[in-house]
Amino acid sequence: MEPSEESVEQGISQRNLKRVSCTTVLTLAYQSLGVVYGDLSTSPLYVYKTTFSGKLSLHEDDEEIFGVLSFIFWTFTLIALFKYVFIVMSVDDNGEGGTFALYSLLCRHARLSVLPNQEAMDEKLSAYVTVGSTDTWQSSALKLLFEKHPRFCEALLIFVLLGTSMAIGDGVLTPAISVLSAVSGIKLKITELHENCVVIISCVILVALFSLQHHGTHRVAFMFAPIVTAWLLCISGIGIYNIFHWNPRIFQALSPLYMLKFLRTTGVEGWVSLGGVVLSMTGVEAMFANLGHFSSLSIKIAFTFLVYPSLILAYMGEAAFLSKHHDDIQRSFYKAIPEAVFWPVFIVATFAAVVGSQAAISATFSVVSQCSALNCFPRVKVVHTSSKIYGQIYIPEVNWMLMCLCLAVTIGLRDTNMMGHAYGLTVTTVMFVTTCLMALVMIIVWKKNMINAIAFLVFFGSIELLYVSASINKVPEGGWIPMVLSLIFMAVMYIWNYGTLKKHQFDVENKVSMNRIVSLGPSLGMVRVPGIGLVYTNLTSGVPAVFGHFVTNLPAFHQVLVFICIKCIQVPYVCEEERLFISRMGPKEYGMFRCIVRYGYKDLQQENYDFENKLVSGIVQFVEKEEERGSGFNISDTEAFYAPEHTFMISNQEENRVQPLCDFQEMKSGIGHLENSLCTDESLKILKAKEYGITYILGHSYAKSKKSSSVLKKIAIDIVYAFLSKNSRGPDVALNVPHTSLLEVGMIYYV
Repeated sequence: MEPSEESVEQGISQRNLKRVSCTTVLTLAYQSLGVVYGDLSTSPLYVYKTTFSGKLSLHEDDEEIFGVLSFIFWTFTLIALFKYVFIVMSVDDNGEGGTFALYSLLCRHARLSVLPNQEAMDEKLSAYVTVGSTDTWQSSALKLLFEKHPRFCEALLIFVLLGTSMAIGDGVLTPAISVLSAVSGIKLKITELHENCVVIISCVILVALFSLQHHGTHRVAFMFAPIVTAWLLCISGIGIYNIFHWNPRIFQALSPLYMLKFLRTTGVEGWVSLGGVVLSMTGVEAMFANLGHFSSLSIKIAFTFLVYPSLILAYMGEAAFLSKHHDDIQRSFYKAIPEAVFWPVFIVATFAAVVGSQAAISATFSVVSQCSALNCFPRVKVVHTSSKIYGQIYIPEVNWMLMCLCLAVTIGLRDTNMMGHAYGLTVTTVMFVTTCLMALVMIIVWKKNMINAIAFLVFFGSIELLYVSASINKVPEGGWIPMVLSLIFMAVMYIWNYGTLKKHQFDVENKVSMNRIVSLGPSLGMVRVPGIGLVYTNLTSGVPAVFGHFVTNLPAFHQVLVFICIKCIQVPYVCEEERLFISRMGPKEYGMFRCIVRYGYKDLQQENYDFENKLVSGIVQFVEKEEERGSGFNISDTEAFYAPEHTFMISNQEENRVQPLCDFQEMKSGIGHLENSLCTDESLKILKAKEYGITYILGHSYAKSKKSSSVLKKIAIDIVYAFLSKNSRGPDVALNVPHTSLLEVGMIYYV
């Protein structure tokens, strides 16, 4: 029986992959070819060309070609197969993979989080569970080190941002090098075609690719897998043909001795050329990063049984061809294609390059969305392009930024060799960041012996640092591009994170008590007006300074007041049933509540699902259940009990809290239905207040550096952070607040 499209789409989320049939796993493995392996599978287009550029092109004999193939084989086997497939893919954050997944795991297990508003109640979320054995002395010592030295936590964040910024740079370089490498093959058949025409054709394809992003990848998702499958079969078949037709001895290159011979013969030039060899692993990080869209098993099956052997055969076949055609080293891929199948392979290669570019662009959207959720990137518009497949998003600002940068790289460099030098530094840096984070995960999360973690770090880290050092030598020849891009992205992310944390620190230090607000009522002539007021704040306790500023200048607020805090938790997703956390502020007669809306770093923060009715329904349930408990209820009691429609958690804090789990769609049928039920006076008061309308009160804060601040801090806050704040999406737009119901309160805070 074939699995339905719906079941496959549901299976894309790791959370739904607890029990799946063999057919579903194979179907997911097939689909993963188009999403995960587009970038990795197009690497043969430019690996040998980039490796044998520069001075190494003077040493084109069989020994060196065999040595390069040996490096490709063992690097691809050790890093891609052993490190990623066998080890790294074994760890996930509730089914999610990638740099942020590893960082999230570390934050939860070792409390490394730099996010504000993190509370003990967050650890009760179903996705927050940290299951594992008791801490070893190594894990305890490492946790204690981070707790005693907050600077280490900050350094770890910067290290993660480095890998993230390089991943964003990957979204710039992948489309440029993949498309230009594929299109350049046409010059072999149309020799009179000028290089400018190749660049123009590549730019047209790139503009078309970025222009179609707003439609979403789901519309062409089922085309991707057949294209990549056809591509892998083509290059593996051609590889087998070239091996037996040109040089069957090429299998000898699988011996690691050829790597030593290569380095001994070529010396420094051979070491520098390793920056091209590392391009054989471009896209390997996508296997881990796309774990949330597929299952670990499906990705492993696709790589082990199709991608890995196909690429190894392709590299061996091209090396066999090169061993007999030294002069064709800069056009080796297309020259190695038999004449009879050139045009079909060229067409498939072009489509495969587009697919690989699409995967990198989509991954960039995902990374930027996660950074924004974790306060490490300015707020941007996030569009969910698929109503069925969660996680397929489109970010217009990032899309056009990537397109401009990609076109600039394509037009400015015009050379895939220079692009390859830039690409190599990006790939190796991201892989090294993953290796370091994985070593920490082994100790802190897996509770493994520190010797095992150090062995993992030394073995794989030394290999990756070898390639990093080789890529750094290519900085003058194109390697400066990812360095400049990563520094810019890192500066933007760090300054935004710094400014956001300082703003939260200001709010915490200047928050006021509700008793203080109420006590000022008579002197200010404060009145309560009909309706519900929703005050958005970053605080999970107390009253924000912006509200105190508001009531002292306009001494009136609504009959029912709800302080809403939207916060991100160090988990990928927060299920809908655990989204809202409602509590009462102050005595009952105040009519004031707090609602904490919790999201994971991969959740889409969009309040377009009838949030008003959902919130009011939750508050009414809270009031009704509180009334049922009776006047003898003691807030200090810590108790949890379950009802058919609700789950209430009463904590021992000063606020009485509730998590409603009912179907909030009942509110859509009208408030009259609830009024006819057995409601308390307070519930009716809340429902009547809703009829008068809901007003959104948002604080609009402006950061200024203190006069005593350093010049660097003044530039960061007064220029960079101010520019980012002014040009990022405001909270009213991000929350879809209707302008007719919006009230903004401005404040200036000094950092």
